[in-house]
Amino acid sequence: MSLSAADAPVLSVVIPVFNEIATIDEILLRVRASPVPKEIILVDDGSSDGTRDRLAELEGERGLTVILHPENRGKGAAVRTGIREASGRIVVIQDADLEYDPTEYPRLIEPILEGRADAVFGSRFKGESARVLYYWHRLGNGLLTVLSNFATDLNLTDMETCYKAVRRELIQSFELTQERFGIEPELTAKLARSGARIYEVPISYSGRTYAEGKKIGWRDGLKALWCIWKYGVLRR
Repeated sequence: MSLSAADAPVLSVVIPVFNEIATIDEILLRVRASPVPKEIILVDDGSSDGTRDRLAELEGERGLTVILHPENRGKGAAVRTGIREASGRIVVIQDADLEYDPTEYPRLIEPILEGRADAVFGSRFKGESARVLYYWHRLGNGLLTVLSNFATDLNLTDMETCYKAVRRELIQSFELTQERFGIEPELTAKLARSGARIYEVPISYSGRTYAEGKKIGWRDGLKALWCIWKYGVLRR
C-alpha cells in the first residue's frame, strides 16, 4: 500500500461536529498526526457551546475546510455537507468525540488502496480493545445490524459503526437524505444495492457515557429501524 505525499490527498476526513468544545482540538491533533495524506473537512452543525467560534478561528488553515451550518440539523446533514466538499480518493467519517482512533486509518483504507474494496467498515465487534459500557446499546447495535443484514444480504458485524471508508466517486454518486443517525443504515443499504465490494476490519473503540456527551438515543434506534425497512426493503 502506498501512502506517499505524491498521491495527496489520499483521504478526505469528514468530521461532523455538534457541541464538542472539550474534544475538538484533541481530535484535530489526532487526525493530523495520522500518517495518511489528507484533507480535513469540519462541519459544525449549529453548536452553541463555543465549538463554532473555535472552528471559525481555524478557518483558512492549510488542509482544513470549515463549514458552519446556520442551525442544528443532525449528524447526517453534516456528513452530507462534508461529502459534497470532498476531493480525496477515499472519504472517511470521523466523529469528533474521541471514540474512534485516527491512527487506524491505514488499516481502514488498505483494502481500497489495494483495489480489493470499494468500501470498508471498521467493526467495533471483531476482537479489538473496546471500553466496556452499556449492555442495551450493544444489544441494540447487534439487532440493527442483523436486521440490516436481512434487508441487504450482507454479513456485517457492525452496521452502525461511524468508521465507514468509501471511494469518493462512489459515495458522491449516492443521493443521501437522512438528517440524523439514520444515515448509517441508509448508506449501508445504498452501498449494498450498488454492488459495492465491502470489507470489514477490526478497530478499537473508546465509547463515552451520556455524562461525557454521548448523543444517540432510543429514538434514533427506532428511526434506524424505519431506515432499514425504507432503504433496504422498500427500495430494492
